[in-house]
Amino acid sequence: MPGRKIIRGGLVVTASDEIHADVLIEDGRIAALAASGTPAAAALGAGQTIDATGKYVIPGGVDGHTHMEMPFGGTYACDTFETGTRAAAWGGTTTIVDFAIQSVGHTLREGLDAWHQKAEGNCAIDYAFHMIVSDVHEETLKEMDLLVEEGVTSFKQFMAYPGVFYSDDGQILRAMQRAAGNGGLIMMHAENGIAIDVLVEQALARGETDPRYHGEVRRALLEAEATHRAIRLAQVAGAPLYVVHVSAAEALTELARARDDGLHVFGETCPQYLFLSTDNLAEPDFEGAKYVCSTPLRPREHQTALWRGLRTNDLQVVSTDHCPFCFSGQKELGRGDFSKIPNGMPGVENRMDLLHQAVVDGHISRRRWIEIACATPARMFGLYPKKGTIAPGADADVVIYDPHAEQVISAETHHMNVDYSAYEGRRITGRVETVLSRGETVIDRREYTGHAGHGVYTPRSTCQYLN
Repeated sequence: MPGRKIIRGGLVVTASDEIHADVLIEDGRIAALAASGTPAAAALGAGQTIDATGKYVIPGGVDGHTHMEMPFGGTYACDTFETGTRAAAWGGTTTIVDFAIQSVGHTLREGLDAWHQKAEGNCAIDYAFHMIVSDVHEETLKEMDLLVEEGVTSFKQFMAYPGVFYSDDGQILRAMQRAAGNGGLIMMHAENGIAIDVLVEQALARGETDPRYHGEVRRALLEAEATHRAIRLAQVAGAPLYVVHVSAAEALTELARARDDGLHVFGETCPQYLFLSTDNLAEPDFEGAKYVCSTPLRPREHQTALWRGLRTNDLQVVSTDHCPFCFSGQKELGRGDFSKIPNGMPGVENRMDLLHQAVVDGHISRRRWIEIACATPARMFGLYPKKGTIAPGADADVVIYDPHAEQVISAETHHMNVDYSAYEGRRITGRVETVLSRGETVIDRREYTGHAGHGVYTPRSTCQYLN
C-alpha cells in the first residue's frame, strides 16, 4: 500500500477552486488539504515530500471515451490496454472509460467478459467500461438492467455504420425506454448512416476516392439531423442522452436548444475537432488518411462554435475517442477508396496538454479545464468524488503540472503505440511532470515508474447529473 506523501507548495486547481495548498495523501487517498505556509499545513506532519512550487496540482484526467484494441474494418486499434493506459498516464490521465462491444448475435455479457479479459492485469491506470449495444432484443434489454446493477451504467448506440453497429429508431427507442427505467445513460453516435452510405457510393462512382471525401460525404447536416432525432427519441422515452464526439456547429445548435428546453441532454467534443480541420483531411499524398475519424473533422469555422459551447456549458466534456491506427499498413488499407480507411485517431496522451494550451490561448479558464477534463466526466459516468477532484476521501489520482514548460508534440517522443501524431510539430505550453494513481507514483519527474496491473477495474454509479 502506498505510504504517506505530502505535496507541498503548489496551486491546487479543481473545477470549483484554486488555492495554494499542501495535500496530504495516506493509504492511496487524499487525507487533507491545508493552505500553504499556515499552522494547519505544518500540522500535516512528515512523509515523502513532493515539491510542487510554481506548479499546478490537479486531479488526474478522466477520459470517458477510448477504444483500446478495438476491432474495426478488418484490423485492430494499435494501442493495447497496456500501451494505451501507459500513454494516458504520460499525458496526465489517470482513469479511462473504454467501450466493451456486443457483437450482433451475441450477448452483452459475452462482450463485457471479452473486454475484461483484454484489460485485466494490463492497465497502468484505473479503468471502467461502457457497453456498445449492437443487437437490441428482449434478452439484451434484460441484460442492461443487470449491467447497471454491477456498475456498467452507460450504453452506446450507433445511428451510423449500417451492417456493423447500426441501430434503427425502434431499437434505439427500446434501449432508451429501458435506460429510463434502470438509470442507465444512452450514449449516441449521431450520424445518419443510411444516408451517408448513399453519398459514399455516389462519391466513389464519381472517382472521388481521396481521404478528404470522407469529410465531404459525412455532412454536418446529417450529424445535426441524427442529433435532433436522438434528442426527440430520448424525449419520447423519458431518458437522458449523451451525444458523443460532437463536431459540427449545427449539431451543437440542436443540443443547446434541447438543454434550453430543460431536457437531460449532454454533449461531448474531442481535441481533434477543436484543433484540427478539413485542411488536415485534404493533406496531399494520402497524408489526410491520418485524420480520418467519424464524426469527421469539419471546416475550421466550426471550432469557434465548439469553444463557445464549452464556455456556455452546452458541451460538458472533452474526451479523446482515442482509437489509433498506424498510417503504415492500417490507414493504407484505404488507398484508392476512402471508405476503407479505418476510422479513428490517437489522442489519449495529448488531451490534458492541448486543453491547457486552450487556457493559455484564452479559450477557457483553468477551472473550466479541470471541469471538462476531470470533474464532469467523473460525474457524468458515476465516478465522482472518487475520481475527478482533489478533496478528502478522493482517490489520490494527482498530477503535478508545469504550466510554463514548453514542448513540441511529436510521434518521436509520444508513448502511444502508433506511428504518427495528429498534432506533429505543434508547440504548446504546459507539461505533465509527476503523476500519482491512488497514491502510487506512475510518472516521477518525467520518468515512467508505473507498471501494468496497477490499474484496477472501477465499477460506476449512475450518471450524477440526473434527479
